[in-house]
Amino acid sequence: MEKIKIGTRSSRLALWQTEFIAQELSKNFPVEIIKIQTTGDKILDAPLAKIGGKGLFTKEIEIALRENKIDLAVHSLKDVPSELPAGFEIAAVTKRENPFDAFISNKFSTLESLPRGAVVGTSSLRRTAQILNLRPDLQIKNLRGNVDTRLKKLDSGEFDAVILAAAGLKRLGYGRRIKQILTEIIPAAGQGALAIEIRAGDLKIRDAVKNLNDAETCAATKIERDFLKEIGGGCQIPVGIFAEKNSARAVIASLNGKKILREEISAENLDGKIFAQKMLANGGREILYI
Repeated sequence: MEKIKIGTRSSRLALWQTEFIAQELSKNFPVEIIKIQTTGDKILDAPLAKIGGKGLFTKEIEIALRENKIDLAVHSLKDVPSELPAGFEIAAVTKRENPFDAFISNKFSTLESLPRGAVVGTSSLRRTAQILNLRPDLQIKNLRGNVDTRLKKLDSGEFDAVILAAAGLKRLGYGRRIKQILTEIIPAAGQGALAIEIRAGDLKIRDAVKNLNDAETCAATKIERDFLKEIGGGCQIPVGIFAEKNSARAVIASLNGKKILREEISAENLDGKIFAQKMLANGGREILYI
């Protein structure tokens, strides 16, 4: 096979993730990494929900994929819209790193120990709603940028604490900065896993990456993405879901966190779409349209 060209965003985390995949592929194929700047990387002064959501981090990369400038793309699965544009497929989902959010602070050890009025940084409506539900006395301030930028803003005193995905922190060697893993805050669909996106029907590339697929993670994240697709949301609504082999827990919340629906389900052959329909019928639909 000729050289496999891998497309990626140029942030340090995206490059770590891509280099991880490239290293695995290079055992059998020559590879080349191609950096692509996305709209989401260019617009850093507004919340994602206001500027278009998850597709902002994949659109330009998918254009390069469609035009055969690259052969595959490596994404954080949580950044991939629940419904792909026509002509693309996810060929592999890697074994998941820690799927939960992490609490980072230079002054406080837990979310619970923050004083009233403390300023917490996050760009996620999902995180914001769940934090405010637990601690309505806190101030949430928008925080965009890559992991290094966000930590610098914390260190400069702009925030009392920030909330970031534990997976990204660990991958970049910042695991020691994690003060608390927030298992009570339900993560985004696909959080902690990497997705390899290819042109639909590209049998050569599909075969090349098949050994990178982790069956357990793939099955769990399919439940999560089916749930999200049925709910109809991405970054624009506060929704979270985390699935394991035969169980899942999910949350649908209002933007201010005052109304929140949490449910857990256990079943063999769990269906994310059916779980979403159940939650919508149990009050989730009313929360979404407040």
